Amino acid sequence: MKKEYDILVIGSGLGGLVSALILAKEGLKVCVLEKNNQYGGNLQTFSRDKLIFDTGVHYLGGLSKGQNLHQFFSYLEIIEELQLQKMDEDCYDKITFGDDEIEYPHAQGYDNFVEQLSKFFPEERENIENYCKEIQRVCNYFPRYNVVAQNNYNPDILHLNTKRFIKSITSNEKLQSVLLGSNFLYAGDSENTPFYVHALTVNSYIQSAYKCTKGGSQISKLLINKLRKYGAEVHKHSEVTEFVFSDNNLLSSVKTKDENEYFSKQFISNIEIRSAIKLIGENRIKKSFYNRVFSWEPTSSCFSVYLVLKPKSIGSFNYNVYHFLSKDLVWNSFKYKKEKWPETYMLSSTSSKHDPEFAESLTAISYMHFTEVKEWENTFNTIASQQDRNELYKKFKFEKAEKMIQALEIKIPNLRESIKNIYTSSPLSYRDYIGSFEGNMYGYAKTSENALKTMVSPRTKIENLFLTGQSVNMHGILGCTIGAFNTCAEILGKELIDERLLEILNQTNEN
Repeated sequence: MKKEYDILVIGSGLGGLVSALILAKEGLKVCVLEKNNQYGGNLQTFSRDKLIFDTGVHYLGGLSKGQNLHQFFSYLEIIEELQLQKMDEDCYDKITFGDDEIEYPHAQGYDNFVEQLSKFFPEERENIENYCKEIQRVCNYFPRYNVVAQNNYNPDILHLNTKRFIKSITSNEKLQSVLLGSNFLYAGDSENTPFYVHALTVNSYIQSAYKCTKGGSQISKLLINKLRKYGAEVHKHSEVTEFVFSDNNLLSSVKTKDENEYFSKQFISNIEIRSAIKLIGENRIKKSFYNRVFSWEPTSSCFSVYLVLKPKSIGSFNYNVYHFLSKDLVWNSFKYKKEKWPETYMLSSTSSKHDPEFAESLTAISYMHFTEVKEWENTFNTIASQQDRNELYKKFKFEKAEKMIQALEIKIPNLRESIKNIYTSSPLSYRDYIGSFEGNMYGYAKTSENALKTMVSPRTKIENLFLTGQSVNMHGILGCTIGAFNTCAEILGKELIDERLLEILNQTNEN
């Protein structure tokens, strides 16, 4: 039976799910197609030893009442059901360096951020205050960052370079490194990254920082529940393999691997932009656009080590640790030396349900280039499509996990005897499960020298095809959410989207 929709969304990453729900709430007939066994892209979790591990979302910012992500999630009707744990207010992130015993805090709330860092840099208080003011100023220039208002980017903001800005704020090299210490959140290229990427990323967490107590996948599960409430269809194990065009160059349907065909009036692609271009076909795309996209540099991928701990062996901590072998590594720590890996890592813990003062698991993540796993690039392994990789790959992962544990033991001396089980994921895992090019974490690298090069409109040259997701917008929970609202503004009109969001803002103000 031929099925026809108003909107067909390809891919169920956060951008796709949010776009689908915005449109379903307006009464449109919506369908979402996902190739994998689990919805959610970077929101996916996995279970080992009856514990939940996050693949991509380790904490969220901007979720306190009145803050931007809280407002967006309120409109999407999921904020009340999210199970959250607020992280330490005086230290949601700790920045540490191999040559320094001090642990430098990033605190929640701008006044508190200044107060906590000033304890370690008393003579730098004014400079830290200026840094905070500039972050907020830059964020205010971005469309929809403050939910409503501000239509266009400010070109001067786009070209402001992170390194130049940080060096203009303070000449204290240690403070520079501390301020940049969480740049793992945008793949660590502080020499070339536009300052707006740093500002948009860090601002949300300084506003407020939370963990999802049941993993990031609860966000995708809540969104799917709401989609079904509004009559949308959501299908997994439905990989789109072909775009079908009509004579007037409109997309009329898509075909899936299992030979189903889905017809729709309009389409949103939430898959990796290079994959979308291949489905569209080179002949339908301007050569200049094709060359531009395929010239983009992907951000780094990563290697993750998940440690299941013995009961009551290691204390839990309600913050993340960003550790660097030296303070100079913050500028471009993704350019690691293979023989010194891991030169930097992010470490987080999950509290035991029975004994909350103890950790039940630890997750440690470090950069990894796709070249390190290139010999296995022709293998593909997910729950939906299982393919065992060879013993050499298992040996590779074991050796990397061992190196990570050795690095962590410097901070946690009793770690090794506290480990019950070890699990890992490599750039191949991220590529296969999330669909990002070469397993990159955050789409494509943005540069202050040519900030517009990697900016893509949600509207394509094909009149009824739109784009969303981290490979065309800002990455992260907030970035992809804002991107989805911008995509839907192209379909429904900016005025309608603003009107809906203003209703939420007014309700918040009334309460």
